[in-house]
Amino acid sequence: MTTSFEVESHPIAEGFRKWGPLPSAFFILLSFSSFIERSLSRWAVFRGLSDMDNSVEIPKTTCVVFDCDGVLVDAVSSWRTLHDHFGTDNDFNLQRFIRGELTDVEFMRSDIRMWKDIQDPITRDELFRAYSGVKLMEGARHVVEKLQENGVFVAIVSAGVDLFVASIASMLKVDDWIANGFIFNDDDTLSDDGVCRLHAVGKNEVILRLLEMNNLEAQNCVSVGDSEMDLSMHVDGSRFIGFNPTRESSMVAFESAGIPVIHGKDLRDILPYLNLE
Repeated sequence: MTTSFEVESHPIAEGFRKWGPLPSAFFILLSFSSFIERSLSRWAVFRGLSDMDNSVEIPKTTCVVFDCDGVLVDAVSSWRTLHDHFGTDNDFNLQRFIRGELTDVEFMRSDIRMWKDIQDPITRDELFRAYSGVKLMEGARHVVEKLQENGVFVAIVSAGVDLFVASIASMLKVDDWIANGFIFNDDDTLSDDGVCRLHAVGKNEVILRLLEMNNLEAQNCVSVGDSEMDLSMHVDGSRFIGFNPTRESSMVAFESAGIPVIHGKDLRDILPYLNLE
């Protein structure tokens, strides 16, 4: 049986998706047991705003926007996970993409071409299976639950793969999400092109639209990302937290931006930087 799920598009957002019930077969493939949070080292180092004293008042947090890969899940990239699955390596084009030499669509197409050189056709179910071993970041479930208990709007804005981001959005029951992804043929096999709903370095436009849709103010919004490309989430008036950057270029970019940076794999370490009162 072909695995599929329905998503609801917002007419204003033109791409935001409401999380909704996914078929049981999908969760069997993802294996809930693989998402059990593990006890990892809770070492954290803070920079930038972390040096502020208690006299600085943080605006009340009413919205938190997460990147997905490397933040909510313990995987650097949902695209990289597929490369690991098929035994391919697109690091060369990744660097070209970061330098702006490839567009989002061109970069996605180069990934798909590599996978198809190994296996063609590729079915939707095959892609689901590739993600079966990915785990939630430690503390992710706790953080989202705590935020929502305090009336905070929680969203995911990701340039990752929609099939994967949809599962995380549903598991964590976030309020809204958006991601890039794939185009499938009529027989449910992967086409040669991806679909770009947002640019990896243009997340600010999406977040501004999200705030407007939900009558939220930028000053009350906090975004959390793990790479230099996520700095585009830092819209004017809002705040940004760098979480567990793994690339040297990301660490340098976060340092230059003067934002707080958390080194460690426990998402609960962002809570001191939020005002939930």
